Amino acid sequence: MPILSASPAAPAPAHHGEGPVWDAARGELLWVDIAAGVVRRGAVDDDGGIRDTGSLHAGDTVGVAAPATAGGWVAAAGGGFTHVAEDGSARVLVDLSGEGGGEADGGTRMNDGACDRAGRFFAGTMAFDERPGAGTLYRLDLDGTVSAVLDGLTVSNGLGWSPDGRTVYLSDSGPGLVHAFAYDPDTGAFTDGRVLLETGGADGVADGLTVDDEGCLWTAMWSGGQVRRWSPEGDLLTVVEVPVANTSSCAFAGPARDLLVISTAHGEADEPEAGRLFTVRPGVTGPPADPYRGPLGGIRERV
Repeated sequence: MPILSASPAAPAPAHHGEGPVWDAARGELLWVDIAAGVVRRGAVDDDGGIRDTGSLHAGDTVGVAAPATAGGWVAAAGGGFTHVAEDGSARVLVDLSGEGGGEADGGTRMNDGACDRAGRFFAGTMAFDERPGAGTLYRLDLDGTVSAVLDGLTVSNGLGWSPDGRTVYLSDSGPGLVHAFAYDPDTGAFTDGRVLLETGGADGVADGLTVDDEGCLWTAMWSGGQVRRWSPEGDLLTVVEVPVANTSSCAFAGPARDLLVISTAHGEADEPEAGRLFTVRPGVTGPPADPYRGPLGGIRERV
């Protein structure tokens, strides 16, 4: 089994780096610093180097951001969905946290997510205190409605689709599970769920994920200092070692989409490179981020 080593990239570290995605239309890398509420932007050179090009403030916290075809970006920020315009201004589209949704009173915040091929934006929540069952996966649909897709999650995390769009994978980092569901590209429905991976212990728990062009999963292993590649059947194929315990997510980026970019976060250990991006070329490619293709006005929660 191949064991690869990731190298640190140039951008300054985040406190809690997460959610790298490749925006092919703009030719830029996006990632977030959750606690700072900041979406960071970078350029990827042909040699695999990454350069900071700017940042955008999305809210008190931000779990992930996606490009929007109507302009700017849509972010899973604070307790709901936010539009960040090209000029950097942020406007809350819908707040899903309800009354008393703050950290002090045990509320929830948005975490990781992604868009499907059709352009629906999915993002999940988690409680600030990470209590079991408090998380929900939401879908921001093409007509501007927001629906709950799955509830009873703990830390709704990485999300990705098989190359044919018929299977969707979701990490719930609370119990350390990666679920696989049959996916309906016409409706955005999840059905026939099963547990694909059970993770935990010294190897870490599955956090953010991506799916490569061959249909294999890459999972960042939180507290494990690695990223793992799995077959669609759940067989371990490759390990990428990262010199930071809290590997949080990963995505393929760059003009050839052959550079695996790995985000990391600070933890309890004193790690000088914690929060940095790391990169490796694993010999496969992955898809760019699909943009959100719905409206940016009149967003409403479906009852």
